[in-house]
Amino acid sequence: MSPTSSVIGIDLGGTAIKLGQFDREGYCISTLSIPTPHPSTPEAVLSVIVAAIAQLDPHNRSEVIGVGIPGPADESGRIARVAINLTGWHNVPLSDWLERRTGRQSVLANDANCAGLGEYWLGAGRPYRHLILLTLGTGVGGAVIMDGQLFSGRNGTAGELGLVTLNPDGPPCNSGNQGSLEQYVSVAAIRRRTGLEPWELGDRAKSGDADALAFWQQYGRDLAAGLASSIYILAPEAAIIGGGISASADFFLPALRLEIERRVMPSSRCDLQILSAELGNQAGIVGAAKLAWDTFSDS
Repeated sequence: MSPTSSVIGIDLGGTAIKLGQFDREGYCISTLSIPTPHPSTPEAVLSVIVAAIAQLDPHNRSEVIGVGIPGPADESGRIARVAINLTGWHNVPLSDWLERRTGRQSVLANDANCAGLGEYWLGAGRPYRHLILLTLGTGVGGAVIMDGQLFSGRNGTAGELGLVTLNPDGPPCNSGNQGSLEQYVSVAAIRRRTGLEPWELGDRAKSGDADALAFWQQYGRDLAAGLASSIYILAPEAAIIGGGISASADFFLPALRLEIERRVMPSSRCDLQILSAELGNQAGIVGAAKLAWDTFSDS
């Protein structure tokens, strides 16, 4: 790519598809959001993405595309193995399809990995080279950045920090695990445990409701118990907490930090920073753009 070129980052979700055009320094040139088609078959999604790219960049100034998908990509970043909440996605060669339809190079990654890259590049992770990200939402996603590079493992599926086992006798998980962290701190888990939505518990906590405040204290301790394993294994400089549930971070981060101090040896958490994510729902497109820069900057 030429030094003055830009890239397009795409965040493919079950409800909306977000696109952003970014230069090398991370300046956002333009953004666009379109509804995800229903049924959200691979062919239907491809068609609306191609049309949206043409609308976002009609003069073909962006030479490459990065895409965050709601599921795992293969090691090469070319095949969407599965896309959660989309219809009929199984081993879809999305990069090949995009390249044929747009004439632009393309690369894929899991959407949580993209969020981690986004926070590393332009968000809460900017001061650090080694960090982990947890996204707390419908599920619990994870990302690992080691020495400034996304770590996705030998087959592209590393970094599933939400699937570590918290309780071997706990509730069954869609992953096939049992008692995973996700089963205690996701939206579905909060509903199961309290009968309330996370935002309702957040509002009640803001009003001083004792039960809601107690819930968030326990939530922070549960989150710390799962996070401790990743800290011991990876020894990051920072652990960043994002996703929709992080809107209530003020109520659970203090308990999380105290529990990490209790569970993790000082040598493994030396100078560890536990931070709220900064980019919100833009993290996906920012990280997808960063993925594109990292993948194709020398091509």
